[in-house]
Amino acid sequence: MIEVKEVSKKFGKLEVLKDVSISCKSGQCIALIGPNGCGKTTLIKSILGMVLPDKGTMEFNNKSVFGDYLYREKIGYMPQIGRYPDTMTIGQIIEMVKKIRNSKEVLDDDLYHAFGIEKMLNKQMRTLSGGTTQKVSAVLAFLFNPDVLILDEPTAGLDPLASELLKDKIIKEKDKGKLIIITSHLLSELDDLISEIIFMQEGKVFFHKSVNELREETQEDKISKAIAKILRANSHEQNN
Repeated sequence: MIEVKEVSKKFGKLEVLKDVSISCKSGQCIALIGPNGCGKTTLIKSILGMVLPDKGTMEFNNKSVFGDYLYREKIGYMPQIGRYPDTMTIGQIIEMVKKIRNSKEVLDDDLYHAFGIEKMLNKQMRTLSGGTTQKVSAVLAFLFNPDVLILDEPTAGLDPLASELLKDKIIKEKDKGKLIIITSHLLSELDDLISEIIFMQEGKVFFHKSVNELREETQEDKISKAIAKILRANSHEQNN
């Protein structure tokens, strides 16, 4: 589905990605995690075609993404902070995106109805809370029934009910065979969702493991505790 091979990227003298290679397959829900500044955002923007790597290759369904933009129609992206024209209403935003995408696919309006967006269509974007803006971003990410969903801190700012509705939707789409990539600092939110973890540090992939493999290695059920155990062990090795 998505193959990233030996990708590197510098901004000035700062090397943000260092020979990153990952393989992401259909039907997986993958957590892309790591400390701030580790390169997660740059990697996502590279996959989305928003950043051009200095070297390496990136393929979507066995075709290079460089020089191609049509593959992006198969990706739904939910940014951490959605930015929309202040004076447009929710309804105008949705209609504008529909016209831009001009998709022939059957629209996926599950979240549109689950979040009650039809009751808020006349609200201007500048009047919305952060959580409601997140709901709009989630609706737009899923709306065009994409093969891949990239969700950046998707539950941040959502109330508990909306968060559960979104997580249920993520599981439903994964079970359909879609690839879902999630970045999150709230590891406790991910326990029921993810099948694999990519952990980045200092622009490199520190490990890419299945959740089952991680739990077996660490004998921890909770993902956050399993990761903490691996990081402590690695730190201990380096100090010795």
